[in-house]
Amino acid sequence: MTTLFYLAGIVAVIATLLAITRRHAVHALLYLVVSLLAIAVDFYALGAAFVAALEVMIYAGAIMVLFVFVVMMLNVAEHAMEVEREWLRPRNWYGPSVLALILLAELAYCAFTFGSTPSLANAVSPKQVGVALFRIYWIGVELVSLLLMAGLVGACHLGHRAITREEERHATGADTTRADSGGDFVRAGSRRASDEAEPDLHAHVH
Repeated sequence: MTTLFYLAGIVAVIATLLAITRRHAVHALLYLVVSLLAIAVDFYALGAAFVAALEVMIYAGAIMVLFVFVVMMLNVAEHAMEVEREWLRPRNWYGPSVLALILLAELAYCAFTFGSTPSLANAVSPKQVGVALFRIYWIGVELVSLLLMAGLVGACHLGHRAITREEERHATGADTTRADSGGDFVRAGSRRASDEAEPDLHAHVH
């Protein structure tokens, strides 16, 4: 179990670094999911199977779905399709796939080698965790939910304003290009008209 713990810790550190250094938000979310799964494996290796399950269900599940929802809401610019085509390419999935396979191999090795983990005498039951969260620490739970909601609203507001400015910039550039092309067209038309008028003038003179 010690080897499993250290391998999962290395995977968590590498995946977290990759999540921080990625430019595309979807790539960062993929590596962050792998990091959270590795942390869940660490909890399982320490004998806290219930905490590992909560890590997968809450962090790698619900909160990651919230992050993906925010990314989908903000990814409405003109280059959204190009970004989606870029992260859907197979080469962008090599890193998360390799790290996920390592975690799956560790879990399979642990399941077939060690079998079921014996229950501890002082293990905390899920009922006790639920009672503690929603009776003793309910204020903290509500504050965390408000914090997540505030982060969601702030990200949507800032992202929408940045996208609006970018669209205005693109629209201004397109109008300038059309104006320049229209001016060139008018100049070309007037030049052509003057060239056609010159032979008529010479004919009247003669």
